[in-house]
Amino acid sequence: MLIAGTRPEAVKLAPLILDLRARGQRPLLVATGQHRDMFDEALAGFGLQADHDLGVMAASPDEVVGRLVQALADVVRETRPAWVVVQGDTSSTLAGALAARYAGARLAHVEAGLRTGTHDPHPEEMHRKLVAQMAQLHFAPTAAAAAALAAEGVQGGVHITGNSGIDALLLMQARLADDAALARTATGPLVGIPRGRPWLLATIHRRENQGAVLDGMVSALAELAGEAEIIVPVHPSPAVSGPVRAALAGCAHVHLLPPLPYASFVALMLQSALVLTDSGGVQEEAPAIGLPCLVLRDVTERREGLDSGNALLVGRDPVAIVAAARAILAGGAVRAAMAAPAMPYGSGGAAQVINSLLLRRAGASSAQRLESWSQSVAHRPRSRALQR
Repeated sequence: MLIAGTRPEAVKLAPLILDLRARGQRPLLVATGQHRDMFDEALAGFGLQADHDLGVMAASPDEVVGRLVQALADVVRETRPAWVVVQGDTSSTLAGALAARYAGARLAHVEAGLRTGTHDPHPEEMHRKLVAQMAQLHFAPTAAAAAALAAEGVQGGVHITGNSGIDALLLMQARLADDAALARTATGPLVGIPRGRPWLLATIHRRENQGAVLDGMVSALAELAGEAEIIVPVHPSPAVSGPVRAALAGCAHVHLLPPLPYASFVALMLQSALVLTDSGGVQEEAPAIGLPCLVLRDVTERREGLDSGNALLVGRDPVAIVAAARAILAGGAVRAAMAAPAMPYGSGGAAQVINSLLLRRAGASSAQRLESWSQSVAHRPRSRALQR
């Protein structure tokens, strides 16, 4: 069973599902409902849909987790999977992990071990650490992620696999190159954006980048519109979309797009000269296609892109953002170094490695243990509090 609820989770778990099906397996995908439309659209880009949709949508992480744990635990008990697989660090990830362990199922964590070493980003950093204490298999995308788990005392079950997000990226890149109809559909949202100047792609959505910080970033984008076409797929959160549209709507050379299907977003990245982002997934994808990346954060759990020279941690100050962007847009040695493709997060075989490990450890014994555990729970006397 794979549990997911956000667009990035859909993208990064799709390669696992496709590979499992190719091996004759029957993976069960449970959608939590955390990102309703974006999740379904991302899955559809790979020809997939959820097997179960819990439809849980809530305004805050605590409410998402609170509503999901019981619902997910019920599904786990009903289906008795050999493994429950969660990905990343979202509220759906934490709820899925808790539900699996409460229901007595074995837990595997895809993209384990990412750490900033600080309290930020919150609550994602907290979620990662909590899931690490519950999982039996930890699929670390890089050696640094595996080392972070070891430093926290996680012993056994840690495997360096690469990142399945790179699998998804390379799969979609190949499909865009081979399927003319798909390429036309994917580039449809980009029609009308002038080609005479470089394209600067910007994605901003994180909680820590909202409020006054977001206002500063938006002002930086407005200034950079003097030398590039600024393309912003606007995150649907009102805390982001409101300020972005209020400041940039109608500005010359600024193009505000709705959230894009995954194929369209990949097509956009392939045609852009520079990306400014606070997204973890984009930090992973950009080096693989030679797209210079400015990270709009003070800390990142994905330092491999910085080490490869493809990304720069520029922070959140608008003056620094504009200066760094202009240095890259000017070309020369700075841009050449950042645009050299690199694979610091794996070369596209993560799903096969992860699934081989899961299947090697799966078997009838796991289902038998879970059934025995479930029966013992069913016959336990309920507490007076629960009876009431």
